[in-house]
Amino acid sequence: MTRRIQSLPYHQDSADLFEHIRHEPWPVFLDSGFPMVEQGRYDILTSSPYMTLVKRGGETEICEHGKRWFSTSDPLVLLREALAPDTSEPVDDLPFTGGALGYFSYDLARQWERLPSLNPATDEPAEMAIGLYDWALIVDHHEQASWLVSEGRDEQTAGRWASLVNTLSRTEPVSRGEFQLTRPIQSDLTRERYAEQFAAIQRYIRDGDCYQVNFAQRFQGRVRGDLWQAYRQLRLTNPAPFSAFYETPFLSILSSSPERFLHLRQGQVQTRPIKGTSRRSSDTETDKRLRDELRSSAKDLAENLMIVDLLRNDLGRVCRPGSVQVPQLFEIESFARVHHMVSTIEGQLETDRDALDLLRACFPGGSITGTPKLRAMEIIEELEDCRRGIYCGSIGYIGFNGGMDTNIAIRTITVRDGSLEFWAGGGIVSDSKEAAEYQETLDKSSAIFEAFAMRDSEG
Repeated sequence: MTRRIQSLPYHQDSADLFEHIRHEPWPVFLDSGFPMVEQGRYDILTSSPYMTLVKRGGETEICEHGKRWFSTSDPLVLLREALAPDTSEPVDDLPFTGGALGYFSYDLARQWERLPSLNPATDEPAEMAIGLYDWALIVDHHEQASWLVSEGRDEQTAGRWASLVNTLSRTEPVSRGEFQLTRPIQSDLTRERYAEQFAAIQRYIRDGDCYQVNFAQRFQGRVRGDLWQAYRQLRLTNPAPFSAFYETPFLSILSSSPERFLHLRQGQVQTRPIKGTSRRSSDTETDKRLRDELRSSAKDLAENLMIVDLLRNDLGRVCRPGSVQVPQLFEIESFARVHHMVSTIEGQLETDRDALDLLRACFPGGSITGTPKLRAMEIIEELEDCRRGIYCGSIGYIGFNGGMDTNIAIRTITVRDGSLEFWAGGGIVSDSKEAAEYQETLDKSSAIFEAFAMRDSEG
């Protein structure tokens, strides 16, 4: 195995570069939102994995260079085997030099947790879809530098290296398709039904079953055309630092997530849960007032603290005793449509643990379940009308060198055979107000509605 690293011309908007590989198999764009999101730094672009792992039901399909076989083993064990051996050293200032990219659906947690099966599964055909990629383009917006990298795991990379250099050095526009919304986006939960389920959660809280439950509603519509153009529109209406465009043969994902789930580099772990949301206003004074109200909201502060404690416990399962700390508590971060309250929890991973141990210990993210986690997930299964699928799962990478960065898959659209789906929800606690919680789901989904309304079938 021979590592390759080659500098390429820097381009401010990585979406223009991704267009040149967008039609290759299994293309991935991990999008920091730059230049629309100032805190965005690294973009990761790649395609054409040499191996794929797709878990459906009780087995995982593994494909490598045309060969296909199936396994009933734990999917994370299979992924660890595919990533091994972990011998490559991290490269300073490069987050990724090859490895696994893809998604882990919320329902993958059933692999390790005993949960009731009350709802039908979603139409999404896989609980996990991961590609093993031998090369990637890393764009560092802070340093205004781009690097084509490879760990040399796939012998075919050397043969196409010159072509990759040429392709990913080009910024001229390519022919773009069109997309349309052909059936209006609507929730499958009536306003009355939402109120009933909100009341049921309040009863569970009063009875002592839980302190908080994240409850969501699902929106559906139909589209046709080029989903990459839909994603480009979405990243304009709702730029976010943990966004992603990911296309498999059976499913397309358009994510504009603002939330980091798990970051791991050289043993240092970080998670940044979002709990607490306020809408934004175009009026500067009103926007500042809304931000200040969120900062001082007793309800949101308590809600955020509950999730911080949950994640401290999750990290404590795999981190060195005494290493788990909270360097930032109740920070307010502003995004295109909403203000969010964000905290940061960090820890040092035990030396005999790896990224997949960390993922298993913390999955799914506590900010989108509630507390206590398992009981909240049982209530979610009871009260939501179908399985979540990718929503509230995670999208990101695990490198050959052991590093990891993943998002919480919120503000995330999935499309299969022209059927569009996304969810929006929020944490409900004892002093939540039903009308305000319902409105929060609309505030969170407003950018998606706007992005697709610009391409509806009438306009």
